[in-house]
Amino acid sequence: MPRSIPKFPKVLALDTSGPFCAIGTATESYSAGVVHEMARGQAEALFPLAEARLKEIGWSMQDLDALGVSVGPGNFTGIRIGVSAAKGLALSLGIPVYGVSNFELAALSQHLGLDRITISLPAPRDQAYVQSFIAGAPAGPPALIDPDTPPADLLPSGVHSIFGHRASTIAKRFSLSGEDEGFSPAPAQLAERTEELFLAASGAPDDSASPLYIRPADAAPPKDAGPVIVS
Repeated sequence: MPRSIPKFPKVLALDTSGPFCAIGTATESYSAGVVHEMARGQAEALFPLAEARLKEIGWSMQDLDALGVSVGPGNFTGIRIGVSAAKGLALSLGIPVYGVSNFELAALSQHLGLDRITISLPAPRDQAYVQSFIAGAPAGPPALIDPDTPPADLLPSGVHSIFGHRASTIAKRFSLSGEDEGFSPAPAQLAERTEELFLAASGAPDDSASPLYIRPADAAPPKDAGPVIVS
């Protein structure tokens, strides 16, 4: 633990990137998480659920040292809810907030590490969000693809396996190994990763908590003309 950190931090992690509210907590060698499935209403439910979880383990909001939040990819509105809530809470408590992508969580939750792999996550219309990692760092930006016809330049040199949504289909196009696996929220791992980032940064503020939008929102301008403003 860095000398500038007098104690192990207490971390709360939030994830509303899908049809759920996921709450994670971590400190030292202990982490836990709970997932509340819900198709809508995350904005109203998130803080009460977080406070209830903290109460269960004997913490209060004022005990927290850092916040983590899933930045996506995922549901456009859900990501915005989670990131906005985490940033607002961090500002009110005067503590840092750290963003973690679902690509990273998918790898960490399966104990795959982040070395020389590509993670595939489900996207609308049976498409896939993909991102590659080499030596623990993202190897290029994430992309939205059709798993049946992935672009020839999708994978950087050195990637040897693909994991996640329709991974075997994508891998077949490149004669690589692929392991199909559905994505599920991992709030405990999100909290653990947040604690690691906090300790590595010695508690310094972080600017990673920005939404990871890979595709535009499913919204269109109204077809009808707007009201006439009479001055």
